[in-house]
Amino acid sequence: MPEASAEAGQYPTFAVPPEKLPALAAYLHDDADLQFDNLVALVGNDWGDSLGVVYYLNSVKYNHWVILKTSTTDRENPLLYSISHIWTNALLEEREVYDFFGIRFIGHPDMRRIFLREDWYGYPLRKDYDTSRENNPIPETNEECSDTTVSWSMTPDGKPEKKIVEIFGKDDYIVNIGPQHPATHGVLRFRTALDGEVIKKIDVHCGYIHRGIEKLWEGMTYPQTLHMTDRLDYLSAHQNRHALCMCIEDALQLEVPLRAQYIRTMMDELMRISSHLLFFATMAMDLGALTAFFYGFRERELVLDIFEDTCGARMSLNYNTIGGVMADIHPDFRRKVKELIRIMPDRLKEYHEVFSGNVIARNRLIGVGHLSLEDAVRYNTTGPSGRASGWACDVRKRTPYGVYDKVDFDEVLATEGDSYARYMVRMHEIEQSLRILEQLVDNIPEGDYAVKTKPIIKLPEGRYFKQVEASRGAFGIYLESRGDKTPYRLKVVSPGYALVGAIDHLARGAKIADLIAIGASLDYVVPDIDR
Repeated sequence: MPEASAEAGQYPTFAVPPEKLPALAAYLHDDADLQFDNLVALVGNDWGDSLGVVYYLNSVKYNHWVILKTSTTDRENPLLYSISHIWTNALLEEREVYDFFGIRFIGHPDMRRIFLREDWYGYPLRKDYDTSRENNPIPETNEECSDTTVSWSMTPDGKPEKKIVEIFGKDDYIVNIGPQHPATHGVLRFRTALDGEVIKKIDVHCGYIHRGIEKLWEGMTYPQTLHMTDRLDYLSAHQNRHALCMCIEDALQLEVPLRAQYIRTMMDELMRISSHLLFFATMAMDLGALTAFFYGFRERELVLDIFEDTCGARMSLNYNTIGGVMADIHPDFRRKVKELIRIMPDRLKEYHEVFSGNVIARNRLIGVGHLSLEDAVRYNTTGPSGRASGWACDVRKRTPYGVYDKVDFDEVLATEGDSYARYMVRMHEIEQSLRILEQLVDNIPEGDYAVKTKPIIKLPEGRYFKQVEASRGAFGIYLESRGDKTPYRLKVVSPGYALVGAIDHLARGAKIADLIAIGASLDYVVPDIDR
């Protein structure tokens, strides 16, 4: 790569001049021997003397990785080049970087904020961000969003040129789906252009419950940061926390006891079952099936009882810790897990009888919201939604962690790519989670459930990245350390953010009622998106 200079990193890492990035990115994406077709993470950063972005690229075919880094020293008017024409999921990811760092991307068609209001002052994730009331006043208007956006381009003489673009057509009829709508599964707003009942365009507005977690993390010690992971996707609480713990442990080169790895893996699968059961219940409810809604909650309670016994809580579990888990499993843990394994096959048959085979459910889901394999990769729609389009993207298979390399299970795939396929993949994943639990429940080794660590931990300087297969897809943690007791940058790579980024593509041309079915089939959780 003559355009780039190599740096030390977890994977091959290259610093790229901004003007060289688009050509190099296109080469990495298109070259047959490389095929870096999956943009896994796009992380904005403030390095003090410069503002920039770190890109994590993966090849679906070869499963190899490369990291690109680009930056600008112009803090007054930072400009970088967009890669959204190469990897579609960068459309939303670059908007997030602009929102929090103020970097404008040349060639991006929609350079607006995505989480904060358009009249927000400043860029909160910059290191010099002023939080005082005098210099950062609370907006006094009620203008949450604009009907126009901005696109930046370069003139032939190398000067940036700003263009105002209308978001909707003048004759478009716009309705709001959310943020106060039960089927948006949280405070998420879709500004939707309609032609009769047919959807023409969806403009996604996030951030209604944004809590600034990544900013708060910059002032927390590493043990303190764990508290926040359960408050992201609370239906993937164990898995989220597992990812952050692994990232810190990897930086410390800390070996986790085998007993703790078994327990973590089992808790992850119980979490997946719990999440998929809630998915079943809420999808059924969104389509008007009240009986199925109660069925899903009935079995989910059994999983929550297991969590409560060992973790002391049912939702915010706070169980994984750096070096292992907080406490050993409850004396009833094995018995209750075995009981769950015993009853679930019959209960799943019951679900299929009451909902999966129902003519109304099938008519509402089959053929609705089609996502091709190529588009699943372009939008980085991982997890069950990606596997329903034939993308073998399960992190447990591609980059095993915990004790997933010690168990036999199938990666559930489908090829239809519609809402019904996304539903059925999750139903079959419950079966595979039960299969994993059955192999582990009687084989948990003796030994310590955690290693002792210091209350104040300092990580070696460097960049670290870890992924787990959370309930909704590949959940990633990017951690940058400068050798202090607090992280310099700690970033969540949210599977839900990628899912909602695909909603416009999936819903265009569908009926407005189909939007509810499509959203339900994607199973995003808004706190995971907003953070």
